[in-house]
Amino acid sequence: MNFSVLLSVYIKENPQYLSQALDSIINQSVQASEIIIVKDGPLTKELDDIINQYNKNYQFIRIVALPNNLGLGKALNEGIKHCHYELIARMDTDDISKPNRFEKQLEIFKLHPETDICSAWLEEFEGDFNNILFVKKLPEKHNEIMQYAHYRCPINHAVAMYKKSAVLAVGGYSGFPEDYNLWIKMLMNGAHFYNIQESLYLCRFSKDMIKRRGGWKYAIADIKSQFSFYKMGFLSLATLLYNIIIRITVRLIPNFLRTFIYKKYLRK
Repeated sequence: MNFSVLLSVYIKENPQYLSQALDSIINQSVQASEIIIVKDGPLTKELDDIINQYNKNYQFIRIVALPNNLGLGKALNEGIKHCHYELIARMDTDDISKPNRFEKQLEIFKLHPETDICSAWLEEFEGDFNNILFVKKLPEKHNEIMQYAHYRCPINHAVAMYKKSAVLAVGGYSGFPEDYNLWIKMLMNGAHFYNIQESLYLCRFSKDMIKRRGGWKYAIADIKSQFSFYKMGFLSLATLLYNIIIRITVRLIPNFLRTFIYKKYLRK
């Protein structure tokens, strides 16, 4: 099965991490038909040099250069336009795909052709790849995923593989969070979801990430996203109010408490 891999890179990315991410894609048990790298605005010389070198060494790598930084969602929408194949695998530019990731996901699409998006568990590490801190688990089957989505994001975006047609049918990425918003639109449109019950991906973790996710800016963004799900008809009023209370609390509590909740309840 032919498929594309879609990445977006911006100026603050780490050049070493980008190289490791690209190596993990190239050294898969099943090779991608093409890799689309979206340059989301001007990059550093170091990042440009790495991208140009990989582009020179591997003919299946294609570059989409945006003149200005648009943000992840809009950059991915541009990248999707340049993907030639129906199946698109997402990948972040500072993480690692395990060697059998694509093989496992393609098998799901072969066995269950009704599937529109297939994700998997992921492991969060700090520093060394072997220093696994958490495993982000998600429910497996569509009905379970549908129920889970009423309260939390049901797909690990960075390890998702989806059908281009299913994403375009709902207008692509929009709103915030871009991924959660897209999944809800797809569920409401009848798309079929599946999560592989094993980790196929290594995601970098940092304490600063949790710290950045606190404050009124994120709290207000959460409220807006939950209201949008309610207006779509996905959430009941009771679930809307419950979600808003939980999210505001988590965003505004001290960072050490948010870290505790993250480790204790949001990761397994």
